[in-house]
Amino acid sequence: MSTKHPAKPRVQLVASGDLRLSANQVCWSAQAAMETALGAALAAEGWSVVRAHPFKPKEQHGFIAGQREGLDVFRAVDPDAPLIVAEAVWQYSHHVLPGLTTHRAPILTVANWSGQWPGLVGMLNLNGSLTKAGVRYSSLWSEDFTDVFFRTKLRQWLKTGRISHDTSHARPLEKIAVPARATRLGERLAAELRRDKAILGVFDEGCMGMFNAIIPDHALHACGVFKERLSQSALYAETMRVPNAEADAVRAWLEERGMKFHTGPRHATDLTGAQLRLQCKMYVAAVRLADDFGCDAIGIQYQQGLKDLLPASDLVEGTLNNSDRPPVKSRDGKRVLYAGRPVTHFNEVDECAGLDGLLTQRVHAALGQPVENTLHDVRWGAPYGGDYVWVFLISGAAPPAHFVGGWKGAEGFRQPAMYFPNGGSTLRGISKQGEIVWSRIYVEGESLRMDLGRGGVVTLPAEETERRWQGTTPQWPIMHAVTYGVGRDQLMAKHQANHIQVAYARDARAADACLFAKAAFARALGVTVNVCGTRSRTTDWR
Repeated sequence: MSTKHPAKPRVQLVASGDLRLSANQVCWSAQAAMETALGAALAAEGWSVVRAHPFKPKEQHGFIAGQREGLDVFRAVDPDAPLIVAEAVWQYSHHVLPGLTTHRAPILTVANWSGQWPGLVGMLNLNGSLTKAGVRYSSLWSEDFTDVFFRTKLRQWLKTGRISHDTSHARPLEKIAVPARATRLGERLAAELRRDKAILGVFDEGCMGMFNAIIPDHALHACGVFKERLSQSALYAETMRVPNAEADAVRAWLEERGMKFHTGPRHATDLTGAQLRLQCKMYVAAVRLADDFGCDAIGIQYQQGLKDLLPASDLVEGTLNNSDRPPVKSRDGKRVLYAGRPVTHFNEVDECAGLDGLLTQRVHAALGQPVENTLHDVRWGAPYGGDYVWVFLISGAAPPAHFVGGWKGAEGFRQPAMYFPNGGSTLRGISKQGEIVWSRIYVEGESLRMDLGRGGVVTLPAEETERRWQGTTPQWPIMHAVTYGVGRDQLMAKHQANHIQVAYARDARAADACLFAKAAFARALGVTVNVCGTRSRTTDWR
């Protein structure tokens, strides 16, 4: 007589991947290793895993690699059974977002904790997209999926379908005492913006599947900001019209300021002079188009579309974000465009970063503080000394004003060929020590929200900086950031994007003033604001 054993409860698993075959192939081994470790953790809790889509021998990876493929996969997913989205790599959220919007059972997004394989970056983007779409989900992350934090939270989700994280670091602005001077400034800037209005120049929306990076028009219009929807084909056409002499003058200016380009002869693997010339042409073209349409800030798609026609836009983006940059004249030579100030650029057409950058520039200008700001990826982090030091890392949009040595501390390396067949220089540097304000605007419930806080950029030994670079992407600019009063797991639990906005102030008191004024500015525009963490490492806001 046989005795039947009850079947193990099962959880479904999907993995969203890149749109590019080369990236999916290179990254598959990391994803497979992560899924093995995750499967072992689930087995230890008495659960089995059912992968909802197979490894594809022809493509040599097992990712969902497109929106249509994702729709097809989700036809076979049981909407009433729990589902894990496992990410060890950068992923395109729109591959899985349609299926997740109609999934009725608990959803868990899970990421590895690695600089080389940035699943945590991809998961944060997916989380922000799910929040914007109004989809309920839980989230979890781990270095090896054996630690107590991960196992405890995983068990909680398997039992209840929800995970509770500590987000007490984020407090509504109403619970913080905002100085009257900051309130007055914020309200004045908001009234000016609503009265005079501003334009974000958007070179094709929806880069890299970042649904969370698109602000609904009605929410943006309520702030007095409007989109000028531009085509990347226009940027390409304008780039090709720029004379060689103008482009060569841009490169000469950069090198005279001290920037060093690491060049070679092979287009497929090296940074070449021809690539640099095209990037310098794109820089001139971008400034002219911004002027043509009266844009207050612009966003270039970066990885999509233009990568098949031109070198990467990194050098262009970081240069645009700097006040001290090569002068660009109008086509008739009579005007210097945006003289003495940045042409604020939002990397990867992240409109949330674009609005944030616009607000930051106006607040810092009003307070006489450095106006240069940029987004970074929340790429990774690790303890160092007594701090948890984040690796904020973006491909090249960071302005040299943020670097040790400014332009003299800037270097240009070829973008990795896996992503950029036409190469192009990055704009690499090490961010200088100092006080910063960090922030993120995001969409929830069809309205705008902002989380912002204080932090500091620290100096690490050269060998530690190099270790972190080699563990991530060594061609890109790096910021060693400490988020005051906000731990690793708190930021991961609350942050609604792969991107984080950063700007320097001259000292701690000035940074506090910038934070208060920016928070008051956003609130006066109707944005719901949370102040995160503490004023310094040891001092609370109250």
